[in-house]
Amino acid sequence: MAQIVLGLGDYAASKTPGDILKTYALGSCVAVILIDRTIGAVGMAHIVLPNSSIDLDKSRTKPGYFADSGIAALIREMQKLGSTHRLIVKLVGGAQVADPNQTFNVGKRNILAVKKILWSYRLGALSEEVGGSTSRTVSVAVDDPRVIISNPGQGNWEI
Repeated sequence: MAQIVLGLGDYAASKTPGDILKTYALGSCVAVILIDRTIGAVGMAHIVLPNSSIDLDKSRTKPGYFADSGIAALIREMQKLGSTHRLIVKLVGGAQVADPNQTFNVGKRNILAVKKILWSYRLGALSEEVGGSTSRTVSVAVDDPRVIISNPGQGNWEI
């Protein structure tokens, strides 16, 4: 039993009872959560930017940093555990923070890139908590794959 904390660009998958995947303070980043109830596995990637073409070296050393390479890497991790694409997808994050004039729109760009890449795998989000202007912390447990979201000013809720 372990709490697996994901930082920027990290990804992980587990089917070990008691394991919890968690990432803190998602602003414009997007957490992609994959759940395979058939084999009792969960996975999560902390996506920072939409496209790896801006830094191919980083995409090789830290594929989870980018939507295109991160989702592919996370799906491979789920497959190693025995998943066969019977996946439930949930998305959290993609907020508009620290960009009051919406100059870069990183959150929106991340959300769109994640959805586009998921569709290329014939996957879509069953539920999501995306956009807005506040950061979120998110966790999912192997034993109880409800996605729990928290924010200091808003409490805890699930999707």
